[in-house]
Amino acid sequence: MGQNVDIRDSSTIGETLIVDTDRSLTGQDGRAPAPDAESADAPGLLAKRLYGLGLGIDRVFVLQNVVTVRRQGGWDEAAASRVTDATETFLNFYPE
Repeated sequence: MGQNVDIRDSSTIGETLIVDTDRSLTGQDGRAPAPDAESADAPGLLAKRLYGLGLGIDRVFVLQNVVTVRRQGGWDEAAASRVTDATETFLNFYPE
């Protein structure tokens, strides 16, 4: 149940990974949920999933269809792929 979120593009700038999706996950106000924040809305749940990947992510910011993720030490291809995969399957309720 649910559809994959298409990843249009992703790029890195230093310690920041920017993921451009085909879905709006917030309104025009961005959200930066803290790692320990309890939230039942889409940005909060996505942030919780990303923090839980065990990649050392210390900041997630969601603004409309863009997810920005910061990780100390930068990004390698494997870590960036885990974030894009988690974002892509975020709206799936039942795994395939």
